[in-house]
Amino acid sequence: DFGNPLAVPEIYNTRPRVCNLGYLRVPYLEEDGKLAYKCPSEPVEDYVAKGGDFEATIGRKCLCNALCADAGFPQVRHIKDEETGEKKEFVEPGLVTVGDDVNQCASLLKQREDGTWGFSAADVVDYLLADLEEKEEVGSVQEQLKELRP
Repeated sequence: DFGNPLAVPEIYNTRPRVCNLGYLRVPYLEEDGKLAYKCPSEPVEDYVAKGGDFEATIGRKCLCNALCADAGFPQVRHIKDEETGEKKEFVEPGLVTVGDDVNQCASLLKQREDGTWGFSAADVVDYLLADLEEKEEVGSVQEQLKELRP
């Protein structure tokens, strides 16, 4: 899981659904024409009541809270333990993302001996170093060309 707590279903399922930061909320108009916001990571019944599609909520994780946690600023809330009724501290877990490079992942996929598809961290490092080495070679050629100029 690469230290990716929200990727673990047992951890993801303990996280209370809440949109308390709202950086990625989507604006919509209420019936009376008033501007409001919705988020597929908020409680499902709230999102659907705001006109959102139920399907958009399935497996949705809160990026706002997770990325703040990744940066070292996790939200800390006191929530009610559903089993005991006591309040407990909940610290938002982080989430590893691939961002805009998700399309590059397809180029790294290889079929393994057991027939499954995937790639390793070493494959990613090789990919990144190849790009860096190529840039260094271009930089070296540019430096050599500068030396040849009068």
